[in-house]
Amino acid sequence: MLTHRQLFFNHLAQTTETPLALEIEKAEGVYLFDTSGKRYIDLISGISVSNVGHRHPKVVSAIQNQIDKYLHLMVYGEYIQSPQVKLAKLLADNLPSNLNSVYFVNSGSEAIEGAMKLAKRSTGKTEIISFKNGYHGSTHGSLSIMGNEEFKNAFRPLLPDTRQIEFNNFDHLKQITDRTACVVIETIQGEAGVVLPQNNFLKQLRERCTEVGALLVIDEIQCGFGRTGKLFAFEHYNFIPDILCLAKGMGGGMPIGAFISSKEIMNTLTNNPILGHITTFGGHPVCCAAGLATLQILLEEKLISHVEAKEQLFRKLLKHPKIKSLNGKGLLLSIEFESFEQNKTIIDKCIEKGVITDWFLFNTPSMRIAPPLIITEEEIKFACQIIVQSIGEVI
Repeated sequence: MLTHRQLFFNHLAQTTETPLALEIEKAEGVYLFDTSGKRYIDLISGISVSNVGHRHPKVVSAIQNQIDKYLHLMVYGEYIQSPQVKLAKLLADNLPSNLNSVYFVNSGSEAIEGAMKLAKRSTGKTEIISFKNGYHGSTHGSLSIMGNEEFKNAFRPLLPDTRQIEFNNFDHLKQITDRTACVVIETIQGEAGVVLPQNNFLKQLRERCTEVGALLVIDEIQCGFGRTGKLFAFEHYNFIPDILCLAKGMGGGMPIGAFISSKEIMNTLTNNPILGHITTFGGHPVCCAAGLATLQILLEEKLISHVEAKEQLFRKLLKHPKIKSLNGKGLLLSIEFESFEQNKTIIDKCIEKGVITDWFLFNTPSMRIAPPLIITEEEIKFACQIIVQSIGEVI
């Protein structure tokens, strides 16, 4: 009989020629366990997904309770389903008053796709502006507004009437005009290596969009749900978006996303044509139950209030002459090394020693640090010790 490893390489579509190919048998809290029983501390949370940890008991309980009631019933928006409406209400209660209408989807890419359609439909305009080194997903439309040409060139032609401008470049804001339907931007650029907005850039962007009648679409797919020390990262920067895109950490490990706007804007999808946006599995009741439990955990267990102190502990302990810089906010951090080759060697050594980390798509010399928010002080100390040891051993 073929092993799982052989089946993985024989039948599972691959995205690289050299996948990690770790065979994980169990996950709990901040830890993954392979088939030999080896324990790994997860410093990337499945790429900012497991914000409340793997298999949080309250998330698991919510999933089990919902499974006992019903699974899929009908395409999105036709039936009143308790998990959907409860989660939508709790999201709205914790967002600015204009972000009161939630459209649930299955992933971050789908949230971006829905937001782009909504912006075009509600404004009647076609141009979409995004930012160099921005990442918004890998489907055809979201790929069109990705800010990295290397990942796009093999799939052209892509969506027309898009352009990229530079993050934190105030002069480029002039390129947003009265023919712009929307501007799509990450609050904090994730795959660029955790690049923060500077000097009220997002506030100025908000003002420019308002001035020309363009909608401001904020992508918090990676930096939302407490990762930066606020429930949503835009809360740090004194502005309010027109459309908010969420996913990843939203479901406690289950697949879910959403784009959120005002009732007035969202209602444009109901007519001319009807069913302006539709999904079969978006807002799946089990995923919404998990999402509701996740949001309740973040609000009730005070995980977010401890994020800044945990960030400072990482900054204190991650000291080594070969570390060029340590960037980021909250528990979304980036350790910069000399090159990708150096970084990858350190990452491999860390995994060998039981600490899982990764690199960034558009900033390959930098190591990703994005653990579950439940990580303890002792676990941070252990992880940092392994990273520093690994740097010393391979360089």
